[in-house]
Amino acid sequence: MTLTLIPSSAFAQGESCQFLGNDLAEWIILKNVLEGIVNDPLGNGGLKNNMWLTTVNTAGEVCAVVFSGSGRFDQWLASRVISAQKAYTANSLSLSAGARPGGTNIALSTANLYSAVQPGGTLFGLQLSNPVNAADAYARDQQGTTESFGTFGDPLKGKIIGGINVFGGGLALYTSAGQRLGALGVSGDTSCTDHIVAWKVRHALNLDNVPGGVSPTNDDNIVHDITLTAQGHPVSPSGFGHPTCDPTATSIANNLPTTHPIGPNP
Repeated sequence: MTLTLIPSSAFAQGESCQFLGNDLAEWIILKNVLEGIVNDPLGNGGLKNNMWLTTVNTAGEVCAVVFSGSGRFDQWLASRVISAQKAYTANSLSLSAGARPGGTNIALSTANLYSAVQPGGTLFGLQLSNPVNAADAYARDQQGTTESFGTFGDPLKGKIIGGINVFGGGLALYTSAGQRLGALGVSGDTSCTDHIVAWKVRHALNLDNVPGGVSPTNDDNIVHDITLTAQGHPVSPSGFGHPTCDPTATSIANNLPTTHPIGPNP
């Protein structure tokens, strides 16, 4: 399934929300893509819940918020803010190709952070940095209601919500030249299924020319390498592992680089 939002060569790096659901036509496309993937007959594993999706630009400002259900209460309400947090995280911890000559310049998905932030991990404590801007995250609309949550006029738009999320569902967005445009965050199901849906949405939008990553396939896919020691302690050999959620989701996720490969779509 490929529903390109806009030719990825049209983007330039910056703080614009253009083409990230900023105008009504783009917002409708984004919502339709999410709905189509959540209802994919091949499935995404998990609980088969509806989803929230938020996009942010390179500055971390919210560009669009959509949901896949018929109304704002057809998916977990907590996941609205979580999706924004995931988008902020993936954007703020990913780099464009060539950002530093000779550097790794990789993308980190929120799924890649789980093991790294555990005690003894290389990023321990990261999840406590960059706290969520609660005043903006939970603000009602101008009418003092929640009726605009998930609509084109969602009150999160234009706000930097912040937060560091450390489980699956957040992915950076890239042009065909490997320039980071921002990120998307998906929430509403198990964290593994959130990642799967986010990956499929990014692929459908043709915004997945990831310059590199920490996964075995050199991208930002979820890494399932956590095992238990004899004492029952979880260990990720890569340092970037994520727990498995269910066998179906694990199989789908492991095959994403083949079924939905990164790079400009034909």
